[in-house]
Amino acid sequence: QVRLVESGGGLVQAGGSLRLSCAASGRTFSRFAMGWFRQAPGKERELVAAISWGGSVTRYADSVKGRFTISKVNNKNTMMNLQMNSLKHEDTAVYYCAAKTSGDYYYTLPPPSPVYDYWGQGTQVTVSS
Repeated sequence: QVRLVESGGGLVQAGGSLRLSCAASGRTFSRFAMGWFRQAPGKERELVAAISWGGSVTRYADSVKGRFTISKVNNKNTMMNLQMNSLKHEDTAVYYCAAKTSGDYYYTLPPPSPVYDYWGQGTQVTVSS
């Protein structure tokens, strides 16, 4: 079992910035990938960004490229951040941290779909226009 805990959501004006953090604990001995998904009311859950175990491979949704940055923040590779700049109203959603543990993701990433094995509880991001 892997436990994921998110933090950092909140309310921000359009054009502002927020940073989300996710800490993984439990059976974290595999070289798992981590990702951020979001889900707005009435919409499907979508991948925002993902990062490989080693941190050298990343993927972003087209809608956030150039504005969001995903990164690992410790040498144990069990914590990651999502720096969100130039936020737009359409970025409003519940953001979920996710981990894909079935596989070796040191240099690769899972498909950009909600096929991850573990999920956090979600954190609300609201961008006022």
